[in-house]
Amino acid sequence: MAERWEEDLKCAIKCTRCSTSLKSDNERILSVYDHQPICMACKKAEEKRPDYPDVSKQMIGQCMAETEAMWSDPGGFCYHHFYGYTCS
Repeated sequence: MAERWEEDLKCAIKCTRCSTSLKSDNERILSVYDHQPICMACKKAEEKRPDYPDVSKQMIGQCMAETEAMWSDPGGFCYHHFYGYTCS
């Protein structure tokens, strides 16, 4: 059974950045800055930030080390920062 935080991230009903509504079949992705679900338009804007390359490299290393050690990366949590997903 999925943990509550997993379900909240995977099935967010709105973008935490711009508050756009997200239906279950809308693609979403996690922010590398705060690990919150955002819409794909907000992800594109995030990728334009000058510090994005450095932040994303640091985040994936830290996420893999912490999440895999604690939970074996349930549901591909770390990869959801780079690959869009829908609520399943």
